[in-house]
Amino acid sequence: MSIFRSPQVILFSADVPRAVAFYTGLGFAETFRVPVDAEPIHVDLALDGYKIGIASVASTRDDHGLSPIAEGQRAAVILWTDDTTRAYEDLVARGAPALAAPYEWLGRLLIAWTSDPDGNPIQIVQSLAG
Repeated sequence: MSIFRSPQVILFSADVPRAVAFYTGLGFAETFRVPVDAEPIHVDLALDGYKIGIASVASTRDDHGLSPIAEGQRAAVILWTDDTTRAYEDLVARGAPALAAPYEWLGRLLIAWTSDPDGNPIQIVQSLAG
């Protein structure tokens, strides 16, 4: 019997509001924010049962004594879609970096790569299986 439940990934950000705006633009909905009435140091977001958190680098360092890295390819967020090409083109048109245009992988997936404002890769995946 597991003692754990409700896993989620936390991404560190130097600009929490900017990162939250990016992910809400992808369809994620805010589920938690602290503080509520000021610039947030932590926000949780959910999409289709999957939860991510955006945590301030400064707060993580100052409040928890860790040494977070705020940019680069530390983790990847994977987003499944029915139209990788359209989703990729939409994100790039909105200013997300074009890391890799859509390509077929393993003969059964169509994959493209972009990233969020902090440099975390976003993999957009579509099943090609009928």
